[in-house]
Amino acid sequence: MTKAEELKREILEKTAEYYRLVQEPKQQAAFEPGKSRVNYAGRVFDEREMVNLVDASLEFWLTYGHWSRDFEKGLADYLGVRFALLVNSGSSANLLAFSTLTSPLLGARRICRGDEVITVAAAFPTTVAPIVQYGAVPVFVDVELETANIDVAWLESARSPKTKAVMLAHTLGNPFNVAAVKAFCDKYGLWLVEDNCDALGTKFAGRFTGTWGDIGTSSFYPPHHMTMGEGGAVYTDNPLLKKIALSIRDWGRDCWCESGVDNTCGCRFTKQFGKLPVGYDHKYVYSHFGYNLKATDLQAAIGCTQLEKFPSFVERRKENFARLYDGLHGLPQLRLPGLAPEADPSWFGFLMTVLPEAGFTRNDLAQHLESQNIQTRNLFAGNILRHPCFEALREGVDYRVVGTLDNTETIMNDALWIGLYPGMGAARLDYMVETIRAFCGK
Repeated sequence: MTKAEELKREILEKTAEYYRLVQEPKQQAAFEPGKSRVNYAGRVFDEREMVNLVDASLEFWLTYGHWSRDFEKGLADYLGVRFALLVNSGSSANLLAFSTLTSPLLGARRICRGDEVITVAAAFPTTVAPIVQYGAVPVFVDVELETANIDVAWLESARSPKTKAVMLAHTLGNPFNVAAVKAFCDKYGLWLVEDNCDALGTKFAGRFTGTWGDIGTSSFYPPHHMTMGEGGAVYTDNPLLKKIALSIRDWGRDCWCESGVDNTCGCRFTKQFGKLPVGYDHKYVYSHFGYNLKATDLQAAIGCTQLEKFPSFVERRKENFARLYDGLHGLPQLRLPGLAPEADPSWFGFLMTVLPEAGFTRNDLAQHLESQNIQTRNLFAGNILRHPCFEALREGVDYRVVGTLDNTETIMNDALWIGLYPGMGAARLDYMVETIRAFCGK
């Protein structure tokens, strides 16, 4: 062993020791009801993530490299898809997924400005934002009260000659009826983009969500199912979509060489592209209007370890959901989550809707829980159409609404959710149940 190798080994051993001295006690601190904070989400990690992070930092490659490639392969293998691309956030993943479908390489199926995309208003904003930002037209339909997912009965009414795609999220890990949506898309030759950011590990009819459609997306922000701090991914089985997504992720370039590698195509100075001079350097030919959406190897190094643990995270989320559901089931003031028989959720949160006869409002319940140190969240935008970002948009021109959004309005006004992340522990879960039951007078 060289002196450098010995020093590196010592640094990594000290990193693990630092975790045990500093981070582990924080994670194992005793829970004090009413005093300890019950966060809706949190990071679950140990010394292995910190060791990988320091290991990658010592290499000092920093940008996309071998850790990123390892993570992409591991995620693709886990999901059973051919291709996964690491990006810098779940929102960027949605942007990349949608932008991929606007490529001229897709011919008549390309999404163009003015084309329509079916979605829901009870959404996180960055599921809808890429549609609007590109100049396509989101078509909003209502959701089911029990799942806060799309009511598939509206799909046929929402379709028009301009419809090119459906772009939807699986809400809080609870999958929408992806079999019905997929059948609808296949019937009419529409693209399906699954925003799987809140549902990694969820299955529907035995198949992972995010893999039913043409493109799936994930987020690795700290509250999500696994974390890199920031980060996300796009995945697909379609080689052409992968080629387009890789181009758009990496500045829009035509070249597919890795960073620091030249002439993978074997024709770097010998071909003509567009109206450029013959022999123009292929590394600087741009076939799409793209971005730099890559994550770093530092993030990917954390993700590689998180991915190894991921199946255990999914099981813990299921167990925590069951504990909350069993504890709160039967309260007449609250509607609890429902799911389709084919659904096997990897839960992100526990959704509750205050019923009209409850005698209190959603905000009453939320403020009480917060006063007891229990963190709450509304269901994201509630109804994205009511937010300031939509004030300058014209209904019937920039977006369409099909039918009523009555259930969306109910969720906006009356629903909230609490956490169930893997690091929560039985004491916190039981405290939330006891606090809610006491508030409801039960």
